[in-house]
This record gives sequence, C-alpha cells and structure tokens, in this order.
Amino acid sequence: GMGCISGGIGSFVGTPSELALVRMSADSKLPPNERRNYKNVIDCVRRIATEEGPTKLWRGATPTVTRATLLSACQMGVTSEIKSKLIQSGVFGQNGEYGYGLPIMFCATLCSSFCANIVANPFDVVKSRLQNMQISSTPQYTGMADCFVKSVKADGITVLFAGFTPAFIKLAPYTVISLTLADKLTRAITGKDAL
Repeated sequence: GMGCISGGIGSFVGTPSELALVRMSADSKLPPNERRNYKNVIDCVRRIATEEGPTKLWRGATPTVTRATLLSACQMGVTSEIKSKLIQSGVFGQNGEYGYGLPIMFCATLCSSFCANIVANPFDVVKSRLQNMQISSTPQYTGMADCFVKSVKADGITVLFAGFTPAFIKLAPYTVISLTLADKLTRAITGKDAL
C-alpha cells in the first residue's frame, strides 16, 4: 500500500533528475561525434526540455515508476513477512528482542533488499535503455514492453539482470538502515513496530 504509493510518487517527481544522471553517465561512453557534452545537471535538464520538449524530461517514467512501486512494496512486504517468520522461529529471542531487535531487522531487511532487487532490476535495465535512446524520427523502442522484448531477443533473458550485483550493493545498505530506523523510531514513538 504505502510503499507502492510513496515509491511511485517519489520516482515520478524525480524522473527528470534521474534522466539527467543516466544521460550524463552515458555521454562519455558515446563516440565523440555523438556526445551531447552536457556541462552539468542543470544544463542537461534545460537542454532536454528545449531541444526535445519538456515532456521528454519524463522519458522512461513508466519503467521508473513501475520499478520504484514494485521495489518499495517488495522491500516493505518482504521485510514484514520475514521478520514475522523469524520472530516465530525464536532464533532471535522472545519476540525477536535479542540485541534490541537489530539482528532480526538486519536479516529481514537484507533478505528483502535482495528480493526487491530481483523484482526491480529488469525495470532498471529497461529504464536505462529508454533514457539512453538516441533521438530520431524512428526511435529504437516504442515503449517499455517493446524495450523488454527487443532487449531479451537481442541479448537473452539474462540482460534483464545486468548490473544486479552493484545495484544490490547500493540498495542493501539503504534498505537495512532506512527500514530499521523507520521500525525503531515508530516503536519508540508509538510503542508498535512499523514493519
């Protein structure tokens, strides 16, 4: 519920800056004659809006929002479910209170981070491909589904998990810290667990 909504809204609002990040990162890998040579993020966003049109700032918004929605829902849902199962196991003490509940949250959030990365990575690949697509009269991809199909046909199903390890290494600490803090702060303020 809340994970889906917050992830979706946040990612939609942030899509222009995400697009600028992807474009600027990819620019140096292009042949010199194809480079856009953006000076900075503001220059990148301004040029996309003026050269391609303001709506193009949300290029890749569909997979970006889908990815964030699924990622957030998976993080919160899996954390809650794993935490519940670990409490039932008794491995982490009565009601999971061993070590102030930190070890159980670490295990639950680390597992949820892995699961969320499995769910989100294919959308990350598609998002990056759509955002890096060269502007032309005949675009390489017509949308998210077309990009999925063409990517798998060209590079095989494993292409959807390209960059999985660095993405997990980036996501895991964020998930562990943010969801543990949310859970502990909620408990300190309300007396109830958040997850």
